[in-house]
Amino acid sequence: MSLTLNDFDYFLPPELIAQAPLPTRSASRLLEVQLENLVDRSFSDLPALVRPGDLFVFNDTRVIHARLHGVKASGGQVEVLIERAVGPHEALAQIRASKSPKAGSRLRLAGAFDVEVLGRSGEFYHLRFPAEQALFDLLERHGSLPLPPYIERKPGEDDEARYQTVFARHPGSVAAPTAGLHFDDAVMAGLKARGADFAWLTLHVGAGTFQPVRVDDLSEHRMHREHYVIPQETADAIARTRAAGGRVIAVGTTSLRALEGAAQGGELRAGAAETEIFILPGFRFQVADALITNFHLPKSTLLMLVSAFAGMAPIRRAYAHAVAQRYRFFSYGDAMFLSRNDEL
Repeated sequence: MSLTLNDFDYFLPPELIAQAPLPTRSASRLLEVQLENLVDRSFSDLPALVRPGDLFVFNDTRVIHARLHGVKASGGQVEVLIERAVGPHEALAQIRASKSPKAGSRLRLAGAFDVEVLGRSGEFYHLRFPAEQALFDLLERHGSLPLPPYIERKPGEDDEARYQTVFARHPGSVAAPTAGLHFDDAVMAGLKARGADFAWLTLHVGAGTFQPVRVDDLSEHRMHREHYVIPQETADAIARTRAAGGRVIAVGTTSLRALEGAAQGGELRAGAAETEIFILPGFRFQVADALITNFHLPKSTLLMLVSAFAGMAPIRRAYAHAVAQRYRFFSYGDAMFLSRNDEL
C-alpha cells in the first residue's frame, strides 16, 4: 500500500480544539468505534464495555516543567523546551532564539541558573545543567508546564493537576499521555468491579510528538525516539491475560507504542529500551486488542497509528462523525474506544 500524507488529512473546525479540561475528568465523551457502527457514549460508561479478565495497560509517566525562559550571554532572549533527560544533569532540548546558540556558550535560565550548550544532536541541543541540584528538581522549581502548541493560553493552576493523570508516578514526559486524563477514581473502581485488571508501563513522551511530518512519501519519514520501561510484572500480566482469553486494552497511543515496540522481536520483552516505531496501515499488531485514545491532529503520525489499528475507513467515519457531533479534539478533548481490526 502506497500512502501519502494527504491520506491522513481531514477538516477540523478550530473551535473544536479543546482549550481547557472539563470540570470532571470522566465527563468527557467516548466514541465507541465498531467495524460498521459508531456509538456515542460518556467516558463514565467505559466499565460497560469491559469483560471480566480484560487487562488495561496504563502509562504512568509524569509531565515535567519542561519549558524555561532565559537569556544568552549577549542578552538575546531564549525559550528552552526540554525533549528528554540524557543523564542526571544533562538534557536534549529545543531552543527558540533569534540566533542559534553555539557549542560552549552558556544560557541563563529563569534568572536562577546557567546551563552550558554542549552541542547539537540532530534538531536538538545538548545542554548541561548545574550539578548541585537534580535536573527534575530544577525544572520543577523554575520551569513551567509545557501545554501543547494548539492550546492558546498559558498554563494555569488547574493544569498542574489536570494535565497529569491520576496515576502519574515517574517524571520525564514533556506531554501528557492524554487518553489517561479521562480516568478518575470512580472509573477505575468501576473497571475493577467489572473484573478488569490493571498493569503499568512508563513511556516518556518527547516534544517530537508534536513535530509535523515533513515528507509526502511516508516511507521517507523517520520517527523520533522515546524511552520506555515495561516491568516484568506487566509482561507476565499480559501473558496471563492472553492465556485466559482476555483482552489487552492499551490506554493511549504511548502505551501501545511501547507494547508493540517491545514485541518487534516476536515476543513481548520486559525491560528498558527506546522505540522509534512508525506504525502505518499494514502494520501487524501483536499485543494490544483494544485501544483508548483521544482524537489526533490531521496528517499526524498518531492518526496514522489509529488508522492502522482500527482501519482507515472506520477511522475516517469516526472522525467525520466526531466533527459533525461537535466532539472536543486533542489533549483536553474527548476519547475513542477502538477494537483491533483484524480484517485489514
